[in-house]
This record gives sequence, structure tokens and C-alpha cells, in this order.
Amino acid sequence: MIRTLNIVLTLTSIAALVGVYALKYSVEETASTKAALERTISRQVADLSLLKADWAYLNQPAHVGPIVARHQEQLNLQPLKQAQISSFNIIPMRPAAPDTSALDALFESLEAGVDPADTPLQSMQ
Repeated sequence: MIRTLNIVLTLTSIAALVGVYALKYSVEETASTKAALERTISRQVADLSLLKADWAYLNQPAHVGPIVARHQEQLNLQPLKQAQISSFNIIPMRPAAPDTSALDALFESLEAGVDPADTPLQSMQ
């Protein structure tokens, strides 16, 4: 009986030992994978920073201007005129004075304890 118990406990100990070592190696592999991913991410962040700097340099007007001048005839490029963008006539003019009756009504309703934000939008129109 004791001999059987000793054999069972020994086999259980060996199984636990194998499980602990397997877990240890699994965790080490996961840690090395994580470290490799972090190195890859840091390299990609550095590359992205370099690409952003290159993009900023290439988009400088001093760099783009000679290229545009060199290809102006082939591309039939014309200088941009202000009329192509917009005109001052379409900008709405500011009202001469605020609507005092609407402001007075708003202040009166607030003093009476009625919050205009609580009223539905359809009743305000």
C-alpha cells in the first residue's frame, strides 16, 4: 500500500516537473517573440519618422518650384488666380444689429425658470 502510494506520488512529481519545464520554455519563447516584435516596431517607427522627414523636405516650395517650372510647358500649368478660388461677393455680410427681441425673449424665459434647451425643436420654429 505504501509502496503504491510512493510510486503514484513519484509519477505525479515527475509529471508536475515536466509541466513546469514545459511552461517555463513556453514563457521564454513568448518573451523572445515579444522582444522581437518590439524591435520590429521600433525599427518601423524610426523608418516612419525618416519617411515623414523626407516627405516634408520634398514638399517644400523651394524644392517643388524648380520641378514645376521645368515641366510647366509639358503639363500646361498656369498660375493660380484668386478668381478661381472664390470671390468676396459670396461671403455673407454680418447683420447690422443683433435681434434684440429674440435675446429679450430668451432672457425672460431664463428668468422665469424655463430652459429653452428643454423645448422640442419643432415648437421653436
